[in-house]
Amino acid sequence: MSSPNNNDSHVWVTWDDYHRLIEKLSLQVYQSGWQFDQILCLARGGVRVGDVMSRIYDVPLGILATSSYREAAGTKQGELDIAQFITITRGSLAGRVLLVDDMVDTGLTFSKVFNHLQQQFPAITELRTAVLWWKGHSQVTPDYYVDKLPTNPWIHQPFEDYDSLRPHQLEAWIRKGSSSEGR
Repeated sequence: MSSPNNNDSHVWVTWDDYHRLIEKLSLQVYQSGWQFDQILCLARGGVRVGDVMSRIYDVPLGILATSSYREAAGTKQGELDIAQFITITRGSLAGRVLLVDDMVDTGLTFSKVFNHLQQQFPAITELRTAVLWWKGHSQVTPDYYVDKLPTNPWIHQPFEDYDSLRPHQLEAWIRKGSSSEGR
């Protein structure tokens, strides 16, 4: 089944599109010549981006949980929560850090996280940001981005199907997927 057409209000992203965007972002950072020691991704949206980039660059991945899109089934931004701790496998957050997320929307999250990291982790010597999408109404400019979206569309990401799937629905969901694979 194909996705609806993209327009000024909606951008539909397939898994293939999503992975190509991460690869393009990774290439852009590489071509900039900037070298970093660690990647820190913002959960949840930046986890996949951070995971793939940490594999490509072979650097440690840190995860910082943040949440602001909880209202109206995840479509309305509310108060920002930033986790107290960062999960990272080697050492602590220090040196040159690349902060990644899927998008910068209003810029509120990036701005607050940026300030939080500077206050809580003085061993960070340089912090740059990278996103797949940069929305036009953002008050923050990311250092690296793949697509600038001046009309601020809603981005329909491929994993959003799981937002409404519940455990009791899995059996029917899997059956439905198996029947469409044979087509």
